[in-house]
Amino acid sequence: MAFPNDYTHRKVSETAAKSCEICYRPSSSVLITSDSKDWFYVCPSHLKDTGFCTPKIDHAAIEARKKKELEDEIERVKKEYEEKQKKKKEKAEKKDDTDEKDKDKKDEKDDAKKTDDKEKTAITKKEDTPVSPTEDEEPRVFELKPTFFQQRLFKKRQAEIAKRNRERLRDPNYFPSVPKNLP
Repeated sequence: MAFPNDYTHRKVSETAAKSCEICYRPSSSVLITSDSKDWFYVCPSHLKDTGFCTPKIDHAAIEARKKKELEDEIERVKKEYEEKQKKKKEKAEKKDDTDEKDKDKKDEKDDAKKTDDKEKTAITKKEDTPVSPTEDEEPRVFELKPTFFQQRLFKKRQAEIAKRNRERLRDPNYFPSVPKNLP
């Protein structure tokens, strides 16, 4: 009878929206258990309310995503560095005069310093910008607070009891029969 307190957030089409369980406004967000025994419509604003539910964050997935992003960044920086080295070699081969080479090296060092400064400022700007969770990063699994979870369990029990009572009333053997023998 009991089901786990793990609800997954899913979206349905706007045409299939029904009233929120909390505020009765139309909502296209649904919380559903993993075994699909319990589900209900809820507004996305209620999912952010810490008094209603708490998100279950998968730390392993977050760490894996960060690691992948870091590896991608390293690969990009390596490619840029290799391209710069190729350009430097090409320039060095073209120049014959040693005086011109010295001047170019000084210019290249200045250019390298400028590009390094630009990259550093770009990285600091990237770190300073507030990161708001996008659709993909928003938590999908939630745990209801005990009061709301108990309310869900109570509703399920009441529905099961009502169903059992309806079945009993339909059964003709449930009621006593009229006595057939005379006293």
